[in-house]
Amino acid sequence: MLLNATELAKHNTTSSCWIVIHGKVYDVTPYLDQHPGGAAILIKQGGRDATSEFRTVHSQDVLDYLPKGSYLGTLDATAASSLATLPPNTPSPTPAPSASPAAGPPHIAHCITASDFESAAQATLSANALSYVSSSANAGLSLRANLDSWSRISFRPRVLRDARRASPRTAILGCAAAFPFYASPMGQLGRSHAGAEAEFVRGLARRGAHGLVSTESSVPLEEIAAAFYGELRMMRGQVGAEAEAAAGDRGKEDKDKDGDGDGDGESEVDDFPPAHLHFQLYVNTERSITVARIKRAKAAGFRSLWITVDTPVLGKRTGDRRLQAAEALEMGLEREAEQAGFGRRSHAPASLLAPSLSWADLAWIKEAWGDGPVVLKGIQCAEDARLALEHGCAGILLSNHGGRQAHTAPDALTTLLEIRTYAPDLLGQLEIYVDGGLRDGADVLKAVCLGATAVGVGRPFFYAFGAYGARGVERCVDILVEELVLGMRLLGIRSLDEARPDRVNASRLLNKMWRPETSRL
Repeated sequence: MLLNATELAKHNTTSSCWIVIHGKVYDVTPYLDQHPGGAAILIKQGGRDATSEFRTVHSQDVLDYLPKGSYLGTLDATAASSLATLPPNTPSPTPAPSASPAAGPPHIAHCITASDFESAAQATLSANALSYVSSSANAGLSLRANLDSWSRISFRPRVLRDARRASPRTAILGCAAAFPFYASPMGQLGRSHAGAEAEFVRGLARRGAHGLVSTESSVPLEEIAAAFYGELRMMRGQVGAEAEAAAGDRGKEDKDKDGDGDGDGESEVDDFPPAHLHFQLYVNTERSITVARIKRAKAAGFRSLWITVDTPVLGKRTGDRRLQAAEALEMGLEREAEQAGFGRRSHAPASLLAPSLSWADLAWIKEAWGDGPVVLKGIQCAEDARLALEHGCAGILLSNHGGRQAHTAPDALTTLLEIRTYAPDLLGQLEIYVDGGLRDGADVLKAVCLGATAVGVGRPFFYAFGAYGARGVERCVDILVEELVLGMRLLGIRSLDEARPDRVNASRLLNKMWRPETSRL
């Protein structure tokens, strides 16, 4: 059915709300109470073209999960062009809490540490985006514990060890890695930058960084994989041509010495192992949806599957609730505002998370994935780490979801110490990853010394991308690598094989570690 602008404009209230996305008209009235971002943002776009706002958050396939009968028809071309010039519905000239700041970020040269990107992003990102990335569970104690945990471990440097060079090379699930950290999965990167995940992973590719891609991406995962591996192919072509030219020049110079014109020596491509993408999975309430996503990720070339297991339900994201309540009140939606304060609005739809997920479900998930490593993301105790091994997982990620899920959940380093103490045999049988709160590349060494394979970095990359796009991602990687290599040289090690427990002092963090009850109170 062909719809016109006059008819569309009538539907911009809680009783009847229509929006346009990519030229198609949808009745989202039944969805207002289910929308993860709250009803206010939909009503603001009611009777208008919401494509731009939609693309910052959602992938196109999200539309497939709207209630039946939501699609009404297409908008005629003349109406579509006129809608593009109309402002969203607002009850007053008061700026919305989600309005973007007018000021831009400082020059990227001012970003000397990974933490510097946060203040840079605050000059660029909307209040909505900042709330989304910075929010934590309840009173924020889990997030605070993550940040503090790294400073509770100190180094024990050795001297006179020949510190001329150090190599942070390692491997992640059998794939060569230039360094032992990776970009953690972050949903809805379109909130951070218009290029979304496709542009983000190009920055990772240009710096040889592995990345975990979220189920909740703003761009279809096939486009993300194509952007990443396409960038790698382009880089290899460029470097290969440069190496061939350089080899030719050397051959001319050395022809009299060895009798041939062949250039010898290791190329820059060999010095810079190509990185890979890995897929983070939220298990949907509908098994068919989960299986379809797994198969899409496999077909797109993702190298491993990381199943999030710490989110049977969404935690209390206090900052998100406050902002969504304010947005609803601004639109005069008092009932919706009250519901937002009790978590009836969130950034994740209810169907995204399967509260019934159990260890038994790993069998069909692994079957759908087929060959290739499976990692459990969100392990928080030694007992579950052992169960992961017993269920055939290749690795585990010790994580409390960036402090966004359980109140006062253990930080990853404390859980790592718990495994070292009560299940040390697992260290040689599982690849163990940690994340949460890392802000300095040198701290990566602390985790590696204690037995971790690599460390996930999340918020610094989100902020860097929001402020500077892919260039910010590249600089964030460069900062962390420089700090890591400098830390290795000052610690007195030349390779990560030398990163052992005796190079750190974790006694302060050990005081926080869980211990079995020896008697009943």
